[in-house]
Amino acid sequence: MRTVAVLGGGIGGLAASYYLCKSPQVTKVILVESSSRFGGWLWSTRRSDGAVFEHGPRGIRPAGAVGQNTLNMVEDLGLEGELLPVSYSHVASKNRYLYVNKQLHKMPSGMGGLLRTVPPFSRPLLLSIATEILGRRGKEEDESIHSFVSRRLGTELADIAIDSLCRGVFAGDCRTLSVRSCFPVLYNAEQQRGSLTLGFLLGSGPPTSVSPGPLAQRSRQESWAQWSLKTGVEALAESITEFLQRSGRAELHRDAVITGINPSHSGWKINLEDGVISADHIISALPAKALSSVLPPSCHTLVQQLQEISSATVAVVNLEYDGSVLPVSGFGHLVPSWEDQGVLGVVYDSIPFPEHDRAGDPSTRLTVMLGGVWFQDVFGDPRAVSAESLLARAVDAVSCHLGVTAAPSWSRVALHHDCIPQYHVGHGRRVESMRRFIRDNSLSLSLVGSSFDGVSVNDVIFAGRSAVETLAGTTT
Repeated sequence: MRTVAVLGGGIGGLAASYYLCKSPQVTKVILVESSSRFGGWLWSTRRSDGAVFEHGPRGIRPAGAVGQNTLNMVEDLGLEGELLPVSYSHVASKNRYLYVNKQLHKMPSGMGGLLRTVPPFSRPLLLSIATEILGRRGKEEDESIHSFVSRRLGTELADIAIDSLCRGVFAGDCRTLSVRSCFPVLYNAEQQRGSLTLGFLLGSGPPTSVSPGPLAQRSRQESWAQWSLKTGVEALAESITEFLQRSGRAELHRDAVITGINPSHSGWKINLEDGVISADHIISALPAKALSSVLPPSCHTLVQQLQEISSATVAVVNLEYDGSVLPVSGFGHLVPSWEDQGVLGVVYDSIPFPEHDRAGDPSTRLTVMLGGVWFQDVFGDPRAVSAESLLARAVDAVSCHLGVTAAPSWSRVALHHDCIPQYHVGHGRRVESMRRFIRDNSLSLSLVGSSFDGVSVNDVIFAGRSAVETLAGTTT
């Protein structure tokens, strides 16, 4: 019989609260969010003409245990009828591009793409895969993604494809990001099988057990590559919020700024600007630096470790053009850092999810991602940059990369400060050290959210479930 406070009302905090409300061991859940809305980076604009624009995550992958877990949640929330699945056979799944040397290049796909030389690469990718099997296992406990891929698959692949991929996924630099924490599947394949190829063929690492429900099974049968929801992915956060409000066990606080948390004889006292909340246990879904700013002096060691986790700032520029303006069809394109540090990539939103286009005359929705860890160098202080300058840079990128000369008919700029944590080399050890400090000092505190165990929506939801099951046992 416990009261658990969840700090942070993004998808991590919402997921933790959802699983807490399904535990018979928990009497009361108190969710505390500093802003006026729940959902965090899950943020969708819905226009009256039916158009939907995503300012954060868009397509969610159903693959793996964490993907199945999210679909189980979607099914439990009754959202099956709202799903927009995209299969692996869809053009958005098959066609992905790189913008290199001022040209769009389709990424190799299928056996034909592996067997022949496809620009911007100078040799067939199959040669890299064939020699990879003979590579030696790394000796370091952790290393950068760029170093790992260069060692196993060659520098060219690391410089072009992996550099671009890390900008698209993490808005980060593959030369500083940890392969062990960012791509544990690759790290485990080498550790367990001595080869990425053998790891993928034979499997590597202990499987995470999630029993797929009917919806997750359907996603396998229909070969889904990703999915969204009819009114945008924010509908997932809204549905969890409604579930919590109906549960009778959750107390939800918006516009509740935390000024500090302090241990008490029964757990914690959470100081807000307008009051105090008591709880037996805290699950923090706050960003690492936000948590560090409210911990008591007795947690100085933990505070220092939390402050070592930096985050990238990204400008998300949504654009709508009249008519069908794209010269190619696919998911979108990424840009390596040496081509243009400021532009991370462009997503062709209308291709995977045409259901989100406006009703009536044809239109094309695009999203341009700007900045990342290069934001300060390219655009200056994020607190001083104007939305107009970011919009101009995004429109210019669409013009240069895609040859679209028309002006957008609608636009929106969202500047997300410190939105994607950067898992630098050694991140896994840092997180282990934090949790060891919490255990050694018998703190009733759990760490979830994107700062620790994965930045994807699926990872963050699963981390919430794992924390609740560690605290209170299996949920119903």
